[in-house]
Amino acid sequence: MDATLKKQLEITATKVRMGIIEGVFNAKAGHPGGSLSVADTLTYLYMARMNVDPKNPTMADRDRLVLSKGHTAPALYSVLAQRGFFPVEELKTLRKIGSRLQGHPVMNKVPGVDMSTGSLGQGVSAACGMALSGKISNDTYKVYAILGDGEIEEGQVWESAMFAAHYQLDNLVYVVDNNNLQIDGPITQVMNPYPIDEKFAAFGWHVIKINGHDFDEIEKAFNEAETVANQPTVIIQKTIKGKDVSYMENNVAWHGAAPNKEQYDIAMAELQAKLDELQK
Repeated sequence: MDATLKKQLEITATKVRMGIIEGVFNAKAGHPGGSLSVADTLTYLYMARMNVDPKNPTMADRDRLVLSKGHTAPALYSVLAQRGFFPVEELKTLRKIGSRLQGHPVMNKVPGVDMSTGSLGQGVSAACGMALSGKISNDTYKVYAILGDGEIEEGQVWESAMFAAHYQLDNLVYVVDNNNLQIDGPITQVMNPYPIDEKFAAFGWHVIKINGHDFDEIEKAFNEAETVANQPTVIIQKTIKGKDVSYMENNVAWHGAAPNKEQYDIAMAELQAKLDELQK
């Protein structure tokens, strides 16, 4: 990856993380841990990969993104704000009465949101439908779906995996955010989904494994996905839940909790320090 682009993506991803903390703090509720772990991938997709236009968010040939792990809406909202779909200041209205930014994505209220999600496992089925529609209509758009590693415990995910392979949906990419934690603890203790790669391969998917916090690896993976024909691709990314906020990292308590004022100040100071270092 070009060094200038990489640095800009790192700067934007840090701003995205600040927006996540801002939103969840002001809402006094939300899911910061998994939002922080997926921030880099969402930043890359919206800033460097996807064909989208904030001035025309429903254009027919846009690439689609389905946040199947819909509880991490703070990350999607923060990226959309950074991309210009709505003002960054609006992130402070997260989950408030009358706000467009509800706790899970709502497609008919928030510009840039392609699917209303939240019930785990269902988003990927919608993504499959979008991809199949594109194949039937000979459209060129791509469909990206972001899943949690706890989410893949849902049977509907594997029905969608079978469907996508059967219909050779090579315009579809799943990203499994493998941060190894879900609301009740480590995924290996709740309902062990490993080996994730071998399961998807058995369903007929092209499998790529990466570090989900390395923009070089992220770009290489999506470039590789572009070359795959006649089968869907899954990118399994190892990530850190709560990434870049010291007391949240790998701490399951921050799956669905909001920081208090003292914790907010610590998080924002750490992220601001990283931003200052990147902007030198």
